[in-house]
Order: sequence, then C-alpha cells, then structure tokens
Amino acid sequence: MTGPKPPVLTVRQLRKTFQGNAVLRGVDLSLHEGEIACLIGPSGTGKSTILRCLNFLEQPDGGEITFFGQYLCAEDGNSNIFRIAPPRVLQAARARMPMVFQHFNLFSHRTVMENVVEGQVVVLRRGRAEARDRARDCLARVGMLERADFYPDQLSGGQKQRVAIARALAMSPALILFDEPTSALDPQLVQEVQGVIRDLSAEGMTMLIVTHEMRFVRSIAHTVHFCEGGRIAESGAAADIFGPNAPPRIQTFMEVAHG
Repeated sequence: MTGPKPPVLTVRQLRKTFQGNAVLRGVDLSLHEGEIACLIGPSGTGKSTILRCLNFLEQPDGGEITFFGQYLCAEDGNSNIFRIAPPRVLQAARARMPMVFQHFNLFSHRTVMENVVEGQVVVLRRGRAEARDRARDCLARVGMLERADFYPDQLSGGQKQRVAIARALAMSPALILFDEPTSALDPQLVQEVQGVIRDLSAEGMTMLIVTHEMRFVRSIAHTVHFCEGGRIAESGAAADIFGPNAPPRIQTFMEVAHG
C-alpha cells in the first residue's frame, strides 16, 4: 500500500526585497500533481513576485523552494547562509515549470510556429524536426495550428495568449505558472483563454495561477491562497474560501472585487 505522493512544489518562508521594500515576507505553500491552485488578493501583495521567484526570473533573498524533491534554494538556519542551486539545475527546473505571462512575451519577429519551436531547441536540445512536430500538436490543442505561419502582430490578444500557452505546453511541463493570463485581454477574449486553461485542467495539468477573475477561480481552483502583506494569509479549498464561512478578510476582499 503506497502513501500519498509528495508535493510537486514546496515553498517555505520565501522572501524577496526590492530597494529596501520587503515584497515577500515569508511565503509558504505546496502544490501536488494535478492540483490547480490560484493566488488571489489585492494588487501589490506579491502574487506575481511569488511566480517570478519560483522559476528564478527574480532571485529570492531567502527561504526554501523544492521542486520534485530537489532544492532550488535553501538556507541553513544555524549559519544564515542562503544557497541557490547551480544554473544548470535552475535551467532544468525552469524548463519543467514554464510561465505564461500577462503580456504574452512572444517574439514579434518570429512566426507562431517559430515561437513554439525555439524554446524546445535552445533549452531542451530537441532536434528541429521533433520540435516542429511537438509544436504542431500543441498548437492544435489550443486551436492555433491554422495560424502557425502568422506573426504575432497578425493575431488578436486571445490568439497570442493561446500561442503562449502552446509554447509552455511544448516544453512538456510538470507545472505551468500563469501570471494574470487574461488581464490584458478584451472582455470578449477572456472566455477564449479561460476555456483553454479549463481544458488543461480536465487533462490533469498542474497549474499555479495568479488572477483577479474571481468567477474563474471559483470554477477551476482546487486550492485558493489569499495573499496579504507579502504573505499567504489564508489557504483552503475553493469551496471553503468562497463559502459563507470564509475568513472575514477574504469576505471583505470579495466584496471589493465584485464592486
């Protein structure tokens, strides 16, 4: 008889300071395979910074991150020495934990196909033919294969975001980080991208999502983490966080979020 699987990702006391301003003050969270977790809370509480520290787009100042049991950073409580894993370890983890950005971050001078192929070739060292086959599969999954030869400026915002999701999928990820994936879109395009994320959810993809779309969180999240003051102040199942017995601070936030 086997016990529960260990977490995909574990974060303990993660800290980050910018120019003397403590943005993350000790963040703790864990994420299991197939789990969809959402980070919610007021603007400026460090939600996006958490994601950027997880895949080392920003270097944390302290704390511990483990990914499939491997330390990406850790500190010795006795000596106060903070250690970050070697670049090759971080690069390998980042490839398995791609990020989908608020503003797409596509290469404007490359076609849709080239955008999805490039990371596979450069980071994963896949052959170009294999990378193109994988790109075609991923573009088909998000309904963008017919636009494989288009350039980003020929696409709508929703189409660009679907290409960005295909690019992340092409890396054969274990976990996808989404940073406000619909906030830069016109309202009519939000459903389009949310539909793709719902499809990934149905397939069992592990995801950590920063979003202000509370209806979306309610419909998709297994776990919700409420960020406040540079920490995760409350965590729980979505049914509890959005239920009548939710903590008062979350009820207040929800009232403001819904105007």
